[in-house]
Formats: sequence, C-alpha cells, structure tokens
Amino acid sequence: MESIGTWWMWAAFAAIVLVMLLVDLFAFGGGKQHRVSLKEAAGWSLAWVTVSLLFAAGLWWYLDGTMGRAIANDKALAFVTGYLVEKSLAVDNVFVWMMIFSFFAVPLELQRRVLLYGIVGAIVLRTIMIFAGSWLIAEFHWLLYVFGAFLVITGVKMVWFAEHDPDLEKNPFVRWIRNHYPVTEGLEGERFFVMRDGVRMITPLFLALVLVEISDVIFAVDSIPAIFAITTDPFIVLTSNLFAILGLRAMYFLLADLGDRFELLKYGLATILVFIGTKMLIVEWIKIPVLVSLGVVAVILAIAVVASLWYSAKKAKPLA
Repeated sequence: MESIGTWWMWAAFAAIVLVMLLVDLFAFGGGKQHRVSLKEAAGWSLAWVTVSLLFAAGLWWYLDGTMGRAIANDKALAFVTGYLVEKSLAVDNVFVWMMIFSFFAVPLELQRRVLLYGIVGAIVLRTIMIFAGSWLIAEFHWLLYVFGAFLVITGVKMVWFAEHDPDLEKNPFVRWIRNHYPVTEGLEGERFFVMRDGVRMITPLFLALVLVEISDVIFAVDSIPAIFAITTDPFIVLTSNLFAILGLRAMYFLLADLGDRFELLKYGLATILVFIGTKMLIVEWIKIPVLVSLGVVAVILAIAVVASLWYSAKKAKPLA
C-alpha cells in the first residue's frame, strides 16, 4: 500500500513516541503514586494536543517542499481529521476506564501506573492492528465496505444501549480469574502481585489493568476502521492514532472530574461512527472530501458538548 512514509520518517516518528513516553513517565509522574489535579491534567492535555498539531504542521511543511502543496494539504488534513476522530472515540473508552476503577475502588493516586501500562500496551496493539489492517485492505479492498457496515451498526448499538452500563461482576474474565487464581480482598498499594503464606496472589489493581487493556482492544476495533475511512496511508493512520493515544492519560484525569457533565456525548460519538461508516459504504459513488469530513466531525462534537453542558446544567438547577 502506498505511503508517504520513508524509512527516516518512520524512525523520526518512533523517536518522537519514545521521547513522549519518557516525558509522560518522568514529567507527568509516570507510575509514581500521585493524585493528579484538574489544573495539571488540563495543562498536560493542552501540551499533548500542541505537540500533535506541531507534528501536523511539520509534516505539511516537509510535504509542501518535496511533494507539492496539494499533497501537503491532503495529508495534513487527513492527519488532523484522523487525530480528531480517534480523540473523540477515545472519550467513550475513558468513561469505561472510570467505571472499571470505580468497580475495583481504585483511588485516583493509584490509577496513574495502570494507565501508563495501558497506554504502552495500546501503542503496541494498535501498531500491529494498523499494519495488519493496511495489508488486508491492500489485498482485499472490499473489506472497506465491511468496516463501513460495522461502524454503522456499532453507532446504532451505541445509541440503543446508551443507558445500559455493563455489569463487571458478570464479566467472563473477572469470574474466570477469581475461580482460578487467588485474589486479595483489597488493594496493596501499586502492587499487582503479592505473596501470602507462600502463595502468589493477584491484586484488584491487576484485574483493573487487564480490563483496561481489554477495553482498548474493543475500542480499537471501532476506531481503527474509522481512520481508514479518512485515509489508507499507513503512516498517516498510525501517527494520528498514536498521537491521540499518547495524550489519553492526561485526558482521562481531566474527564475524571468533568465526566458527569458530558452525558450526551455518547450520542455524538455514535453519530460520528454512523457518518464515517456511511462514508465508507458510498465511497464508490460519492467521495466526501477530507476537509468536509473534518468539518462534520468537529460540528457533531461541538453540538454534543454544548448539548451535554446544557443538559447537566438543567439537571443541576433546583426545582422552583
């Protein structure tokens, strides 16, 4: 499959990802036990978005000088659109993480280490899935229509089950692990395993980590096909996806304090999935420009956010 990515561009991107992970580990606190404040989370969220946009600007500048303005505009817009789509769909993943941590009663100061491992796992997993998806689409172009139909169905299901929260007590993995391995009754700080009377036991923090990884697998199945609807260039797909993932931990702590104000956001995310899926299904007859896709996604998100804030304010307003 054709890609703008040269060997040195891939190497440079890998170096950027490594540096950002190290910054996340040491500057943002990494696995050290620490309660993230709203101000700190907002600051780091802004920092990650800024780095992503600077990458897009650098990509445009390089392509403009080597391949021409038209290609530079197209690829940079595809990156920004893919980044926005992935960032948007990740919000639903964040809400699931909140539910997981709440179920296992994991305090905010112990969530950082779990999320760090979760982000690293997501980077590895999505890199594999994106390269596999690129190869499959190159070999079997008709899979784009399968992805499109899947996204439309997923969007409809998201609306249909919007008010239903999964019962983690009935989760097959949780039930299986508790039936086969000893699990401590409570948390043991940041430890995933402890030794008790010569027996190695799992802590609830480890169960939370595994469920975080499983949730990312589930959401990756939605988000990766959605980006392939924007572009099939592996370099743009991977870079936009991973840049969105790298800032996900900061966004989590930001939404952890504000999540209850965005109750209607899930309907906006469902609409985005249906729009992108429809775009993939009609691509042979109607080609929607990337700029139009970016505008539609941005407008849907803005409406969902404004509607959520209005709805939460209305609920909080005392009855006369």
